[in-house]
Amino acid sequence: METVDLQYEPTANQESFQLNALKKTLQYVQAHSAFYQNIFRQKQIDISQIQTLSDLRLLPCTTKADLQQFNRDFICVAPQQIIEYSATSGTMGTPVYAALTRNDLDRLAYNESLSFQLMGLTDQDVVQLMLTLDRQFMAGMAYYSGLQKTGAAIVRTGPGLPPMQIDTALKLQSTALVAVPSFLLKLIEYCEKEHVDINSLPVKKVLCIGENIRDDKLQPNALAKLITEKWNIQLYSTYASTEMQTAFTECGEGAGGHHQPELVIVEILDDHDQPLEAGQYGEITVTTLGIEGMPLIRFRTGDISCFEQTRCACGRSTQRIRPIAGRKNQMIKLKGTTLYPATIFDLLNHFSNIKEYVVEVCHNAIGTEELILHISSDIPADECEIKLKPFLQSRLRTIPNIHYHSTSEIIAMQFPAGNRKPLKFIDNRKSV
Repeated sequence: METVDLQYEPTANQESFQLNALKKTLQYVQAHSAFYQNIFRQKQIDISQIQTLSDLRLLPCTTKADLQQFNRDFICVAPQQIIEYSATSGTMGTPVYAALTRNDLDRLAYNESLSFQLMGLTDQDVVQLMLTLDRQFMAGMAYYSGLQKTGAAIVRTGPGLPPMQIDTALKLQSTALVAVPSFLLKLIEYCEKEHVDINSLPVKKVLCIGENIRDDKLQPNALAKLITEKWNIQLYSTYASTEMQTAFTECGEGAGGHHQPELVIVEILDDHDQPLEAGQYGEITVTTLGIEGMPLIRFRTGDISCFEQTRCACGRSTQRIRPIAGRKNQMIKLKGTTLYPATIFDLLNHFSNIKEYVVEVCHNAIGTEELILHISSDIPADECEIKLKPFLQSRLRTIPNIHYHSTSEIIAMQFPAGNRKPLKFIDNRKSV
């Protein structure tokens, strides 16, 4: 694919590139996407009216429900041009498929190579991929192909057990990891148990996937502190989704995930599809650029965040996405307080005695929302309650129901039906 580096360009240059790319994308979907042909016809959309980026608000949004219901109608290429299908979970429990062409795979590799450049990785690094590369998981494939472009040596250990991960890192001198941050705690725990100095490992950097490592002030959260208090490594956060085939990754300044303006247009929208200003929280909405298989126009991701517009201390002028506050459909209203699961995760991560957990929300007999914490602890339940309940009440203004389980029972809850990613939030509300 043809690439252009806009990371250090003035905002006006970035926007000029995006406007030209947007016009091409609109012409492309109008010619090739059955879904957008139908929507433009129904809504009487004239794409020639889109003359500025702010004119995006004239276009309707696309939702996950649209992708679920009309999945194949989004495909813009002939079957023989599709060389990869990835999948993600849909709103109705069945997978949503993303069809990728050779160009789309090249775009994916380019995006992730930029992510690794933001981390300062080079062809001198050995990078251990501690995540699955199978089961139609786009992220694993993206990291692998992105590392190939950087020239770094790749070690595909997958999400294996700590002994194997530590042994591999020592033998192959891995300098960086791609991992779920909570799994790093298991590596630390294993090393402590086996009297291995974890800081003797050559690992210096970790790309953290699937979990927040920063709070809303961009400071290390409880999970990040638990890791770095014992392991002298630099953690980098990243945000991505299968649908947008793009990632937002931190640089060494840790000031938010950098936007790659040649790959995607980002809006933060309110509930009425109107864009919000920098610093205002809303739903991340993206229009993909340069995708052939399944391009998306104003796709509502369901993720709540805001963006920073100021130039980063690293010198890049691109927008930066702050840590994800939560998912729109996971918002919990508890005793007059609105919160997201990530807030509860951060509170639970403060307690080293809690080994594993799952947060559940449901409706009680009178129809109000009820919060249940399923936890495993390495201390007796009554001792854990004495420490945990006052802490939670002071921060949540209520005490959730706490159910105690063995660690194996909690892990079984986190991986129902062979889930490839740990499920730490269960929504059993009757309607959301």
